[in-house]
Amino acid sequence: MTRLFGLPPLVAANTQLLVLGSFPGVASLAAQQYYGHPRNHFWRILSAIFGADEDTLCASSYEYRSNWLLSHGVGVWDVYASCEREGSLDTKIRLAEVNDFASLRPRCPQLRAVAHNGGESFRHAAQLQALGLPVLRLPSTSPANASWSFERKLAAWREVFEHFGLIN
Repeated sequence: MTRLFGLPPLVAANTQLLVLGSFPGVASLAAQQYYGHPRNHFWRILSAIFGADEDTLCASSYEYRSNWLLSHGVGVWDVYASCEREGSLDTKIRLAEVNDFASLRPRCPQLRAVAHNGGESFRHAAQLQALGLPVLRLPSTSPANASWSFERKLAAWREVFEHFGLIN
């Protein structure tokens, strides 16, 4: 099996909430974009939370979407820096190397919380709690998480963003 390497953190000095996934799927790695699979609900959920036009945002360049996300104080990264995996399922991740979470503090001095996007990411919650930050578990935006409707995912995500004052 080939070793896969993840994406660099998408963060800025104003990042207040970090959304932490597990590891990019095949489509995301190919595109070199977080949440690059067209059926992943991530960008759709964030457009609804911040009141952006979903079609316009999703059709925009990745650079635009990234800057838009950062302008709202939200960053994105993954728990794994590298791993071996066939396909995109988290259950297929093997020999994973965890990212250096301590490096977040100097990069993100305004960081107030970490929200794990799904269960595999949340398995590493204790490592993030060691940074002295609140750590939350959100339902995965992955199309593999079919047991949660879009509306139910959106409500859970919106609650976290409201709690941390990122939306009114």
